[in-house]
Amino acid sequence: MWPFRLPGGAPDGVLRRRGHAIERLLHVDDSQAVVRVAQPARDRVLLVAGADSPDVAEEAIARMRFALGVDDDLRPFYDRFRFDPVIGPLVRARPHTRVVRRPDPFEALAWAITEQLIEFERAAAIQRRIVFRLGRRCQRTGLRDLPTAAKLGATAPALLQSFDLSAGRAAAMRRAAREVAAGRADLAAPDHERAWRRLRAIPGIGSWTIEMLALYGQGRYDQLPAGDLGYLRIVGRLSSGNPRSVATEEEVRAFFAPYGEWKGLAGVHLLRKAVS
Repeated sequence: MWPFRLPGGAPDGVLRRRGHAIERLLHVDDSQAVVRVAQPARDRVLLVAGADSPDVAEEAIARMRFALGVDDDLRPFYDRFRFDPVIGPLVRARPHTRVVRRPDPFEALAWAITEQLIEFERAAAIQRRIVFRLGRRCQRTGLRDLPTAAKLGATAPALLQSFDLSAGRAAAMRRAAREVAAGRADLAAPDHERAWRRLRAIPGIGSWTIEMLALYGQGRYDQLPAGDLGYLRIVGRLSSGNPRSVATEEEVRAFFAPYGEWKGLAGVHLLRKAVS
């Protein structure tokens, strides 16, 4: 496994850092588990879960392993792109870079809806309000988790709008949550595209939201949220040499097309370079 680095605290209020470890409350159906992740060595990650049953604990650990990407084999990506003229220096400098994902695909979908067309800080504030007003709480630890899809789907639009969601995004979140809760959009099914088509039929859910779900909730390295402002700016700058140039979504897709099934990870390398 490549050297690994634990992520920092989550601005949405669901991840807590305690010393050199992070903690997260997860739910497996109606059962809860608290997962603690520590990094005793540069190339070693330790995960421990507390739950009422071993099965729930094992599933919670599996979800956190997915979220952290600790089991992903990045060697093919490294071997293929370490001398790439654009991302090669970044890949060689940080071969441990992973896509830090969400442990549940519905979480990735719901949070993508809150992040549509607004700045990150404002979206994080909306997410914290959702978690604290509607989410689930562990009485022992005080940790919180997102509400279920069923609860979000049954929440009044006016309440969602009071969290600073626009009317359109509140309606989109309710409809998406209902599709997931009813099983009509099965985000865990192997055929991801079937759920994507169902969700795309909802007004307010476009390619960016689906690609955020795919990359950050379903582990699809072949997907990239090409409409993201960060990518529009990076590709515009790299393609034109003008730091103020902004690319189109089509130009972003063309730029990342050579990375094929790894375009999502290639994009993360470029984004981290841009903000470092």
